[in-house]
Amino acid sequence: MTGTPGRPLSAELSEQLLSVAVDILAEEGWGRLNSDRIAARARAGKAGIYRRWPTMAALARFAVSRFTLVCPAPAGGSLRDDLVGLVDCWSRPLDREERAVASIIGAARHEEELRAGLDDALVRPLAAAVADIGARATQRGEPIDADRLALLGSVLEAFWWQRYTAAGDGAMAADQVERVVDDVLLPIAAPTLHDRRQEPATV
Repeated sequence: MTGTPGRPLSAELSEQLLSVAVDILAEEGWGRLNSDRIAARARAGKAGIYRRWPTMAALARFAVSRFTLVCPAPAGGSLRDDLVGLVDCWSRPLDREERAVASIIGAARHEEELRAGLDDALVRPLAAAVADIGARATQRGEPIDADRLALLGSVLEAFWWQRYTAAGDGAMAADQVERVVDDVLLPIAAPTLHDRRQEPATV
């Protein structure tokens, strides 16, 4: 956390300021985040904000970088199970933290601090989750080609950004999520496995 020399910063006030900032982002958007509104809602002085974060972008970066937007997929018995577990959250409406993230995506194109916060909150955790899925596939004797694993990560990231920027509450129907797994993600990661799933049963 950013700070200036002098009296130690109160951790309790820091958390209060962060919580208020996230509320404003989630409820009203990036354009409404400013020190006056945070100070008024937190019943704190603006000086306390700027002692911690020199800009609103720095504050937002610190707040969102602590979010857990991507949960590692629970260990499944197959690649499909792992993928379904990873994207299960797509069937749920955006929560408070996700709405806060959604509010800064447009501004992040021009604010390096915001881009860094999104990298911490989504890009790097998602890359780690995809790498873990790839390692599990290798352990099962079904390794995923490195280029295909990289493409899988890119496509997953695109779907995650779409979740935050599409109209509505961000939720997909559960059967839609499974169709994305079966018709998009599996063919990218393991086309031969996907082809076997599509073969008609023989009698």
